[in-house]
Amino acid sequence: MNSNQRAVDFVLDLKWNDLPKTVQHQGKRALLDNLGVLIAGGITPASQITNKFVEEQFVGSNPEDACTVVSTGKKVSAVGAALANGIAANGLDMDDGYNLAKGHPGAALLPVLLASSELATRVDGRDFLAALVVGYELAIRAAMIRHATYTTYHSTGSWGAIGGSAAGGKMLGLNAGQLRCAMGIAEYFAPIAPMMKGIEVVAMTKDSIGWGTMVAMSSILLACKGFSGIDPIFADGPGPELTAGLGKDWLILDLYHKPYASCFWVHPPIAGALALIKDHGLAPEQITRIRVHSFREATQLSCTAPCDTEEAQYNLAYGLACAVLKGKLGPQEVTPPAILDQQTLAFMAKIEPVEDSEIQKGYPAKRQARVEITTTDGRGFDSGIVDARWGVSTDRPTDKDLIEKFQMVTSPVLGQTRAQALQDLIWNLEREPRAARLVDLATAKSR
Repeated sequence: MNSNQRAVDFVLDLKWNDLPKTVQHQGKRALLDNLGVLIAGGITPASQITNKFVEEQFVGSNPEDACTVVSTGKKVSAVGAALANGIAANGLDMDDGYNLAKGHPGAALLPVLLASSELATRVDGRDFLAALVVGYELAIRAAMIRHATYTTYHSTGSWGAIGGSAAGGKMLGLNAGQLRCAMGIAEYFAPIAPMMKGIEVVAMTKDSIGWGTMVAMSSILLACKGFSGIDPIFADGPGPELTAGLGKDWLILDLYHKPYASCFWVHPPIAGALALIKDHGLAPEQITRIRVHSFREATQLSCTAPCDTEEAQYNLAYGLACAVLKGKLGPQEVTPPAILDQQTLAFMAKIEPVEDSEIQKGYPAKRQARVEITTTDGRGFDSGIVDARWGVSTDRPTDKDLIEKFQMVTSPVLGQTRAQALQDLIWNLEREPRAARLVDLATAKSR
């Protein structure tokens, strides 16, 4: 069977009740994690700018088709809502990821699904969850194909748009021809964004996720109107081999989740430094130097004082300094005025990145670091090679861990009562007759 046809059939045929229990549970975990950080991501300047932009430029002509910007409650077109919620979903850089995808599938899917749930009148919780799983399986495979067929490291939007169009297309009931076109349109119009240029000069463009969600939603709606698309990506490079595993090899089970609001490349150094500090009873004032041995891409992260939220997230020294000094790196730590904290900025000068050829060999399948700490009395401590917290199969977050993270990021926005109601809905979403109730609860009435 043609691999693109296999992908289309997978999207159309998959039903919630056919999924293994482990996959069903992981789908709910992924939804909990990503919807939580999307809600919290509305506090970021990038999200606030985008919200104003879509209110000005994406007002739909038909009020019945209007969709919700979660962080404001305002109604705009489906394409505008996908863009605004996409920026918020990756706004804090706390969304999930997949190592070999080298990016963030969940944030690329959820905004499209939220808008689609409002457009579709007869979509229930099972439909939503099945579409979410479909999106993960195709988005991750599209990422792996993209990286295998292009020499430039492209950001999440370049392949997330393809997965988003598949997920949203399933929810909106596209037929086989429309779905194939939607994925082809999404591939062709997706932002082919060079990721490492976004590391060299950090900006609100970040991982191009917002633009990818906008493209995905646009591609679905264009395909519904008869706009044609190229043959999708799943016939390219390793596509036939990867699509052969659809419905058997559930890649969603290997997601990593993020306890910190920063680029995942910063997480292994944090793990190594915090372990040394705990094991040897070190106080921050005793530390004179922290050398971070890591893979090349991580060492190219900035170590200079951040000027905005994005620079704080893509900053090896800032993230590590926050973790050492404050024991946390959450939404408050990467937004003003915390990024101007003088104690944190001074501590950054003690941190030195070092490219490590051995650690490089494991990237991108492994995200690792080795941390050396030197103290004021001349002692030296070495962490050995460490993985990021929640980054490997032997250290996946428990449901309790993800619930605590969800409550931490959503309660300040929604209030504890509403956050708890949303949490309960997610864990029982397969019983919900109206999937768009997720949007209702995620959008704070006070806004």
